[in-house]
Amino acid sequence: MSILVDPPPDLLQQDQIKERCYAIRDHLVKGGLYRPSSITSEITAQNHFWRIATEPFGIPKREWAFLENLGNHLLAFYQAINKLYLDSVHGREPSWIADVLDRGKPERVIEYNRMNRFKHDLPGVIRPDLISTEEGMISTELDAVPGGIGLTAALMAAYGVRDETASSAKMVAGFERMIRSLSRTQDITLAIVVSEESKDYRPEMAWLGDALRKQGLSTFVVDPSSVEFTEEGLMIEGKRIDVLYRFFELFDLKNIPKVELILYAVRKQRVVLTPPLKTPLEEKSVYALFHHPALKPLWHKQLGRETYSQLERLFPKSWIMDPSAVPPHAIIPDLMFEDKPVTDYRQLESATQKERQWVIKPSGFSESAWGSRGVSVGQDLSQEAWRTAIGRALSSFSTTPHILQKFHKGKKVAVSYYDFEKDKCVRMEGRVRLSPYYFVDGKEAHLGGVLATVCSLEKKLIHGMVDAVMAPCTVT
Repeated sequence: MSILVDPPPDLLQQDQIKERCYAIRDHLVKGGLYRPSSITSEITAQNHFWRIATEPFGIPKREWAFLENLGNHLLAFYQAINKLYLDSVHGREPSWIADVLDRGKPERVIEYNRMNRFKHDLPGVIRPDLISTEEGMISTELDAVPGGIGLTAALMAAYGVRDETASSAKMVAGFERMIRSLSRTQDITLAIVVSEESKDYRPEMAWLGDALRKQGLSTFVVDPSSVEFTEEGLMIEGKRIDVLYRFFELFDLKNIPKVELILYAVRKQRVVLTPPLKTPLEEKSVYALFHHPALKPLWHKQLGRETYSQLERLFPKSWIMDPSAVPPHAIIPDLMFEDKPVTDYRQLESATQKERQWVIKPSGFSESAWGSRGVSVGQDLSQEAWRTAIGRALSSFSTTPHILQKFHKGKKVAVSYYDFEKDKCVRMEGRVRLSPYYFVDGKEAHLGGVLATVCSLEKKLIHGMVDAVMAPCTVT
């Protein structure tokens, strides 16, 4: 960990910082979002234990303006992917596109992907993971079922972030508007259903549920087994559910209690489900499709020049790791190694650590495809481990396709956090991941707030962990 040495603040300022950080911690503990105890699991720690920043993370006004405009570009991309998939299914675009996006999915899931009655449904919350680099923002992935909504709103409240650009109230109101836009009913009952697989996020969803109830939206945060089925629809505590917010991954359907009853109600349109049951919208392979040269005219047509230009800079170069043999006269587009075009991913096995500016990830629909699980950073691996990662990715193509993605190093930033054990403020140098939350209200995506996660310089992957600094963002 890199520590910056600054002149110590005067005693009065030190006392103010200490008092504020203890107040922030107490606020989060009271809300059930923070447990200042020894936790070894990084996934659990993501929601319950981290380093508390002494102040919100500042974002320059120009970058904030970029974030505010980004939501509608990402919404346009989701619309384009949705159309591309369905056009591929119906023969209006190459069939290999749908084949790649459906690969490894059960027949039942594919059926929902293609149901005509849901063909226009898109995620109501969009969260890209953005790495701030010297060249600009890079989105390592898009998340349609993101954690952190309640946590970000709670952090804003704890830090007193109330400016016109971001606030806890704006996060909660954005989520509420998104839910209300899905139903014609004024008196909506919302069920936020959190699976066992996602239980570590239950405290923050409970916090969000409390905030929504205070705004007048009847909200229940429950596990799937609490949902009751009747001929009228799905019920919770005697009330009919109008909108069910799905906080569980589609790969986990087989483990969800009462899932058949829930799916039956969705299919009969007796309840509105969001995010929709559409695995193509949850695949990292869509980045590879975006950069595929043969699809470039389609993207230009569907997205328009401005959105295409923004996303071309934002999305890192990515490739679907298909083990199929490439014809002798063909290459894998835009993938170079040792100044030569690559024709077989196995050619990359001999790359040195310095040359491995790549990351291998499961595309989606897998227990290893979220929470930074299953990610192999080329520079972090031994030669044997890198070779194994490539072999594993290629051999699992039929069940769990993987992508190869260009690695982009985040620029250095500095943050301060309060060390409660040593009872002092510590300044740390690291790299930051920004997670903006966009709420889709009708045809537009509005920015609710941004969560910053800063990890020390030796970390290649930036995500929530016990030694990360996490803070809400404001404009500087």
